[in-house]
Amino acid sequence: MLVRNPKGHYHFLKGSDPYSCGVIADPRYEIVHVTLTEPIQWRQGFDVIDAHLKSVGEDRHSLCAMELRSPSPFTIDGFVDFNRTYCQVLQEWDLYVEGQNPVARTNVVPLFSPPSIPTLHAFSHTIPAQGEQTIATLVISGAGELREGVLEEKAIVRLGETNPEAMREKASYVMKVMEERLLGLGARWDLLTTVDVYTVHPLDGIAEGVILNRLGPARRHGLNWHHARPPVQNIEFEMDMRGVRKELNR
Repeated sequence: MLVRNPKGHYHFLKGSDPYSCGVIADPRYEIVHVTLTEPIQWRQGFDVIDAHLKSVGEDRHSLCAMELRSPSPFTIDGFVDFNRTYCQVLQEWDLYVEGQNPVARTNVVPLFSPPSIPTLHAFSHTIPAQGEQTIATLVISGAGELREGVLEEKAIVRLGETNPEAMREKASYVMKVMEERLLGLGARWDLLTTVDVYTVHPLDGIAEGVILNRLGPARRHGLNWHHARPPVQNIEFEMDMRGVRKELNR
């Protein structure tokens, strides 16, 4: 279900408590993606976001997506505990809309040189569009191979398997989720500018056959393959996507 966030100037696709499934800017607004030059502890990252938003004349409600990096995959209970603390900050910022979390999110674990603590890697926010803005901008949250998004081991596609056939099935499921979220936002493939894949397993037989062939016009941007694990133990494949006009470094 697509929900309006009037204070943030975007609509969001209803998700779970920790994050929405995706966001799309309202007409006459656009989403800007900001990558930190150096990652910072995730809670302190909110102070960085606050300062950035003030510097561009926006308030906290314009925050629409977060990207986190963690030291290692959480247990399911550990992930629930982290999300509870994370959501408390969003609530302190008064970002919830009708009791729902509107902010999209990706949280993954780099294989090489992971952080020692959970950190903020990047974030996205809305601004008034410059000139004649006719192209919608959007961010789709990260998703792994959890059936129906249910955070239970039994919901993991091909649990405990990482052979090529199993990984292809996992990737196919995640790609289906990405497509459903894209359509749920009322968006199209040609609006995408970045498609991210997060896995430590080879993409042979997956990159072309499962992903690129289904991206339509977005395939011209290729794939960003991050050697990283999803945030929860035993999940092996994750993706997120976005379509923006402005990519900033801070």
